[in-house]
Amino acid sequence: MRVNGLVTGGTKGIGNAIVLRLLNAGATIMTTARTVSEDLPESVGFIQADVSTSEGTEKIIKDTLEKLGGLDVLVNNVGGSSSSTAGALTLSDEDWLKTFNANLFASVRLDRGFLPAMLKHHKGVIIHISSIQRRLPGNMTMAYSAAKAALTNYSKNLATKFGPEGIRINTVAPGFTETKAAERLIERMAQNSGKDYNGTRQELMNALGGIPLGRPAKPEEIAELVAFLASDRASYITGGEHTIDSGIIRTI
Repeated sequence: MRVNGLVTGGTKGIGNAIVLRLLNAGATIMTTARTVSEDLPESVGFIQADVSTSEGTEKIIKDTLEKLGGLDVLVNNVGGSSSSTAGALTLSDEDWLKTFNANLFASVRLDRGFLPAMLKHHKGVIIHISSIQRRLPGNMTMAYSAAKAALTNYSKNLATKFGPEGIRINTVAPGFTETKAAERLIERMAQNSGKDYNGTRQELMNALGGIPLGRPAKPEEIAELVAFLASDRASYITGGEHTIDSGIIRTI
């Protein structure tokens, strides 16, 4: 049976890796971004919208349901932060709201829009891409860490509510992943600290307590976990936070 899926932010980084992995598994995939990408396969449907706004999510919901008729898998991937990394006192109300809109409220709005159609069929999968930063709050990523912590809490509640209706909802929490967005964050941190890129990158790895496998994750490795959770092979897995970080988080 053909699976219809939507991956937000699927033109770059982890989102793009997820799009390609699900497409390779035979799913019909749509994705979103604020700007048009020429790198997507022709078979991938594209919706140009800003998922961090209510207008953007309304457009995504409307266009997806019109084109696919329904949705089997929703991967809420959009996230990140462009706020100052100089600390709490430099963050304005706008910084906080912008970060929470991208990392929490985008998922809340899309879930609310697509769940009714999933409930009609008593089947569906929602995956929220969180981050280990929700368990490693730092002064330089305060708003982002708080938003991801809220996303994990929200996801757990949603899974408990809709599990009896056949909807599986999970969170994936990647560790340090080598993406363009991660590179931009390191560049901002380097500018604030006055250090070079490589030194700041190593400092960030050290700040995480070191990476047992000795390297950051690749986006494709995160996509493999997402593809498994989206498949029927994971039919009894819901309500979980699935950390993929090379053992950075050492607490039990």
